[in-house]
Amino acid sequence: MSATSESPLLVVDDVVKHYLLPRERLLQPPPRVEALRGVSFAMASGRSLGLVGESGSGKSTLARMVMALEHPTAGRVVLLGQDLHALPRAALRAARRDVQMVFQDPYGSLDPRQRVGRIVAEPLAAMPGADARARVADSLEAVGLRASDADKYPHEFSGGQRQRIAIARALITRPRLIVADEPVSALDVSVQAQVLNLLQDLKDAFGVTYLFISHDIAVVDHVCDEVAVLYAGRIVERGTPEVLFRSAAHPYTRLLMAAVPDPEAVLGHRGAVSVAAPVPVVAPSSTVAAEAASVAGCPFAARCAWRQQRCLEEAPTLRTLADGHLAACHRAEDVITLSSPERN
Repeated sequence: MSATSESPLLVVDDVVKHYLLPRERLLQPPPRVEALRGVSFAMASGRSLGLVGESGSGKSTLARMVMALEHPTAGRVVLLGQDLHALPRAALRAARRDVQMVFQDPYGSLDPRQRVGRIVAEPLAAMPGADARARVADSLEAVGLRASDADKYPHEFSGGQRQRIAIARALITRPRLIVADEPVSALDVSVQAQVLNLLQDLKDAFGVTYLFISHDIAVVDHVCDEVAVLYAGRIVERGTPEVLFRSAAHPYTRLLMAAVPDPEAVLGHRGAVSVAAPVPVVAPSSTVAAEAASVAGCPFAARCAWRQQRCLEEAPTLRTLADGHLAACHRAEDVITLSSPERN
């Protein structure tokens, strides 16, 4: 992220999250899953960040940390100078007006028994005295719906329209930050670009900042200024979408790039990207995952064609390769320049 004289909007400081699984035997300690392993980044207001990674990389867990829906095992999440997880309940409730969330499933995130007006107005509970009816109308119109839609039920709308309702709900408090967790992955391909265009328009109109979570770099490119790639709960690469498309320095990022049908088409039409269904990325098998967890070195080493002995013994740290481009790979420069991997 480029330097700024203003304080960051959001700071995620060395966040760790462990989950304990059921005990396999009575006298043994419960097994532990490390969902996040020391994730750190900062976001300036107006500079949206995309978090990219395949299923199980820790993206949604991090989103819940930022929303203060779960507590980190260690580390801090600081929004507008306040450590969210250290706030008393009343102060946290007030802080929620500055951060809202759009969920992946527009069908499951809306109560089918409630009218749209009541659904959209729900976050106003953190703003006593707000003119709910006027705000609902303004939010619905901002996302391309009509004020009269407030009297309808969710089942009367299409999937894309339901996601617009969810976006209107997130927008109603005029938050500084919106966490969008795979907001278009459940939509038809023909509708995805419309919703992404809407998010970009809202960013320009209201100055909202996005923490945008996706498995698809091409989707993140449409809305975000920067991309952070997560693997096994760690950020392994970070940079602008253009840098990652043209000079990806981590083998895992290269693997994700293979899921983009036409990277040059995305770069050549930034702001009007035509979203296509990504090629599936093969997730690691349980054997590979176990191997990655057992080594002291790079967690991606078991899947990496560029790995060396050093990769199995020493965990790489996130380091700067160029201005604003960071990667956690011992062979980052080789990955950029080599046309084919060479193991030594």
